[in-house]
Formats: sequence, C-alpha cells, structure tokens
Amino acid sequence: MARFTLPRDIYFGPDAIGELKNLKGYKKAIIVTGGTSMKKGGFLQKVEEVLKETGLEIQLFEGVEPDPSIETVFRGASAMQEFEPDVIVSIGGGSPIDAAKAMWVFYEYPDLTFDDIKDPFTMPKLRKKAIFVAIPSTSGTATEVTAFSVITDYSTNIKYPLADFEITPDIAILDTSIPLTMPKVLTAHTGMDALTHAIEAYVATARSEFSDPLALKAISDIYDSLIDSYNGDVEARSKMHIAQCLAGMAFSNALLGIVHSLAHKTGAEYEVTHGCCNAILLPYVIQYNSKVCMSRFADIAKAIGLPGSTDKQLTNSLVDAIKELNKKLDIAQTYKDNGVSEDKFKATVDFIAENAVGDPCTGSNPRPTDFENMKKVLTCAYYGIDVTF
Repeated sequence: MARFTLPRDIYFGPDAIGELKNLKGYKKAIIVTGGTSMKKGGFLQKVEEVLKETGLEIQLFEGVEPDPSIETVFRGASAMQEFEPDVIVSIGGGSPIDAAKAMWVFYEYPDLTFDDIKDPFTMPKLRKKAIFVAIPSTSGTATEVTAFSVITDYSTNIKYPLADFEITPDIAILDTSIPLTMPKVLTAHTGMDALTHAIEAYVATARSEFSDPLALKAISDIYDSLIDSYNGDVEARSKMHIAQCLAGMAFSNALLGIVHSLAHKTGAEYEVTHGCCNAILLPYVIQYNSKVCMSRFADIAKAIGLPGSTDKQLTNSLVDAIKELNKKLDIAQTYKDNGVSEDKFKATVDFIAENAVGDPCTGSNPRPTDFENMKKVLTCAYYGIDVTF
C-alpha cells in the first residue's frame, strides 16, 4: 500500500495572505519568521493585521537563521510552550518554515529529544495543541506542502532532513506577491532546488501515478519560466511560485535521491547554499542514475522539447540543458568553481560521502549507492568530470 498526502487547503494568487481570515475559532497564533525581508516588504505586518482582525492574539518568534539549528528549534518550542498557541504560522523562506515544523513537534511533545525524531517517519501524532500554516517567500523549497524539515547540527556540521507526514502543513498560502521581492541569486538557487525536486521525484523509488504528473508539470513550467523569472518577469515569477509547489507535492510523496543526500552534507560542510549545491550536483547524478532509469530521464527530455531519437541521446540532452540553465543563471558548474579549495575537498570528501550514504534521501534513489560510488559522484561534481560508471 502507498500513501499520498497534501495540506488540507492551499490558497494561491496575489494577496492570498488575506485568506488567513478563514482561521476562525482559534485563540492564539505564534508567527515564526527569519530575518527582516518579510518585515521590509510589509508581508509580516499584513499577516499580523489579518490575524488580529480575525480575533487571534499573536506573538512573534523572529530571527531564524538561514540553516536553522537544533538550538533555535528548542528555543522556539520553549516560546510556544509558554505562549500556548493553537495556530502556528510561519512566513519566509524554507528555513523558518522548516524550523517551525520542528518546533511544533517539541511544543506538543516537550519531553522528546532531537534523536527521538531524526529517523524518518518516527514522529508522534501532532495537532493535539496546534495546527500549522505555512506562507513561503521563496520559490524553491516547497516546504509549505511537504513532509520534510531540514535542521542543522552545528556541532557535527551535519544537516538532518526530518521526514514524517505529521509535519505536512495543514494550510499552505502561496501569495504570488511575495516572491516578486526575491533577489536574482536567490531566484536562481531556489529555482534549481525546485527543478531538482521535480526531477528526483520523477525517478525516485516511491514515485506513483499520483506524483508523476505533478513532477512532469513542475519540470515543464520551471524549465519554461525560470530564466524569465531570474530576469525579473512578473508573470514568470508567479508561475515559478506555483510550479515549485507542484514539485513539492510530488517529492513529498515520491521522495528524493542522492542529489539531496549530497547537497545536505556538502551544504553544511562547504557553506554553499542548498539550491546551488543541487544545481551543481544534478547533471552528475543524472549520469549516475541513468544506468537504471534512462527511459525516465528520456521522458523528461521529451516533455520539455529537447532533441534526441534514443533514450541515451535524450538523457544527454537533459544533462546539457541543465548545465546551460546553470550558465544562464550565473551558477558555476562545479564545487571547485564555487570556491571550495582542493585541500578542503580532499580533507572532507570521505566524511561527506559516508554521511551522504546514511542520509534519508539515499534510500529512495533509483540506483543503489555505496560509499565508493557516492565519493565518485561527488568527485565528478567537484572537478567537472562526466560520470561514466
């Protein structure tokens, strides 16, 4: 038996934040956010205004860092335990929403430790104290519709992707006015994160008849609109915000693969953003995985109109198209070209490969992967060498 889970409600379009007025019958809402961008754009204030008009008492938890730490999660959970909200609202990029998901768990179960929930699908039942509303500001992570949350243990430099359908938000609000404020580099990196989500979902071992059409639609729309979105086109920016959500619906249920396994570990070790890591790794992982699912990559190439008359030609076209996309988005193609020194790489490659094998995303990769193969893929992505095994 398989399962397919989405939020109960998804509100989308310009000024969708106003749909928070539907939260009738609740008493208190805590708002979890990151830095100052949502405040500068006036979006945080709009959330506060609508919630107050709806009759909720509110409290802010601000300052979630770009890669949220275990410590931040427990600070937020403590604030929730003191305030006792029955609604948790998180607005911002993937980081504050991911952090708020984990805070939610420890708010409802204050006696749990991080080790108790870090293994996939080990979380207890939630919604005993609160429901969860996610309002994304970036067009990439799709955490507003997923069963995932990435939290960093800075004592070990390891990112843990928490996974459980319990932390799938109850309500997602895709206000297409918000991503218009994204800077170009963030548009590029989050866009490539979204494309990676959709491609990995289409070939992952848990894919299904429900996830496949979502993944292909997301791939097509992202490929069509990402460059225009990067260059500031308003319509394309809005299209990307919806497409990344479709990708999230797909991968939350189909799961991911070793692009994300390696991105989680290299991002923490090399201080390269998650989306940039995905952009670097994606062509090399496609080459590695094509040994067992080339026809699936050929399907993707056909869906976006790439040339080729055989599965191999189509897969090669897909790899070339992704590299060309990176170039147009000003993303360097390798870790070396992204500023990771050779000494740093050689000192960390074994540690990263070993931890990537144990990442939860590895189990759903279409091709089985061990330490040696993970190290080879990472080495290819560092130097820019085609994967030929």
